[in-house]
Amino acid sequence: MTLKVIHEKENPLFKRKEVKVSVHSEKSPSREEASKILADKFSVPSGNVKIKSIHGSFGSKTFDIEANIYSSKGEKDSVEFKKKKEIASEKKLEGVK
Repeated sequence: MTLKVIHEKENPLFKRKEVKVSVHSEKSPSREEASKILADKFSVPSGNVKIKSIHGSFGSKTFDIEANIYSSKGEKDSVEFKKKKEIASEKKLEGVK
């Protein structure tokens, strides 16, 4: 996968970095893969990355990813809403421990 940063903006009010990147890949990246790619690129833990959207064009192998990157997981949890799937997966992980 190749990664190209299209737009990067620092948002001091929410203590985050808002980025838009373009990824060239054979298949559409999942949200987990996208957060891992961005975490490696910006040197943060993957838990601090919130993927907003992944868009691809028909027939193209280029995908645009919009994400918010936080400095800590606590700041991310205080700002971002969680979907029902995310809440259920966290409960499942707590049950395993």
